[in-house]
Amino acid sequence: MDLSPIFKAYDVRGVYPDQLDEITVRRIGAAFAHVTRAPGVVVGRDMRVSSEPLAAAFREGVLTQGVDVVDVGLVSTDALYFASGEFDMPGAMLTASHNPGKYNGIKMCRQKAAPVGEETGLREIRQFAEEGLQDAPSPGTLTEQDVLERFVEHCLRVVDVSKMRPLKVAVDAANGMGGLVVPAVLNRLPVEVIPLYFELDGSFPNHPADPIQPENLVDLIAAIRENGAELGLAFDGDADRVFLVDENGEPASGSLVTALVAGEVLDAEPGAAIVHNLICSRVVPEIVREKGGVAIRTRVGHSFIKQIMAETGAAFGGEHSGHYYFRDNFGADSGILCALYVMMALSKQKGKMSDVLRPLRRYWSSGEVNSVVADQGNALKMLGKACSDGSQDWTDGLTVDYPDWWFNARGSNTEPLLRLNVEARDPAFGAAKTKELLEIIATS
Repeated sequence: MDLSPIFKAYDVRGVYPDQLDEITVRRIGAAFAHVTRAPGVVVGRDMRVSSEPLAAAFREGVLTQGVDVVDVGLVSTDALYFASGEFDMPGAMLTASHNPGKYNGIKMCRQKAAPVGEETGLREIRQFAEEGLQDAPSPGTLTEQDVLERFVEHCLRVVDVSKMRPLKVAVDAANGMGGLVVPAVLNRLPVEVIPLYFELDGSFPNHPADPIQPENLVDLIAAIRENGAELGLAFDGDADRVFLVDENGEPASGSLVTALVAGEVLDAEPGAAIVHNLICSRVVPEIVREKGGVAIRTRVGHSFIKQIMAETGAAFGGEHSGHYYFRDNFGADSGILCALYVMMALSKQKGKMSDVLRPLRRYWSSGEVNSVVADQGNALKMLGKACSDGSQDWTDGLTVDYPDWWFNARGSNTEPLLRLNVEARDPAFGAAKTKELLEIIATS
């Protein structure tokens, strides 16, 4: 059995049932139990049609190894991470996050929500799943627990919401797990919620649960304008990511949200360390330093962020892709915790969300521009040669810094793509440089 098509850098993902079926997932569950070597595993699932049978198969695989299972049922991925930390167990979440309904997958973690990636166990899990494992002499025991209320209480402890003022907030759950978690949390607060697509439906009948794509924010922006909402929040399918739109319908990048939340965290914990990945805007380390914090730069990817946070005791970490990590959430990412910090930032200000974000909008950004490139190494070499007068860093792809602009180009882990991010002080200059770099990539 060759599972290379579905084992990615950080998780398992594939089309159901062509690539990912119950037999395969049962084998992965057994392998996960074998590799983590814990007495129990906590398992959750999202609302996809295939998630229930796949979760059952994963649980069965774990049980065959003599390992107990705590089934937490329908949860968001951040609630699963919370359960992993709370129960001190490895965890597995059956979800394909923002992918279309025909996909499913598995996000896995060790005890206390510690990451599982290619370098931290995923390769071994794949190997044992491909080879197959013998059943243990006696199976584990299955129990069920509802963790939603405990997760809600946890979120309201992590973020001090005692001074939150009344807010009107439009929320697009995209028929994903935000429809379960968001009302459970916000109903406890002085927040008038304008709900969009809170009904759990793994067929995603309204639009894809991928809020990083501008076309998937159209309904949220319309709801903000029609209802006079002060803020818009868009969650992805498993609700571990959230995207922010201000009262004018203007989206805020993951970098701006990282800078905003970093400021809030530093207000509560002066001098704390804040982790950001290397494609985040320069505004992130600038805000961290201005607030008296310590900015720590890392490679792109949740396993790197979590590892550095664990090593340094950092209070918060953010990625441009919309993942936000919290030390007080076992170092794991959480969409709803980020949303609470954003709402508190707005509550503290007399102005509007756009006023809160304005000081952070210091740079023009190209966003991530992808090019199909067969030889990524050669493309990076050509970019490095063309930009030899800049300060070069090869930590993750190629990053080149100049006084008034910078770029990063790095290869995709799963596709023949080169991902380019450019940032500059001047929009016209930044656009021109982006065009130049893309021309170099095209000729590689």
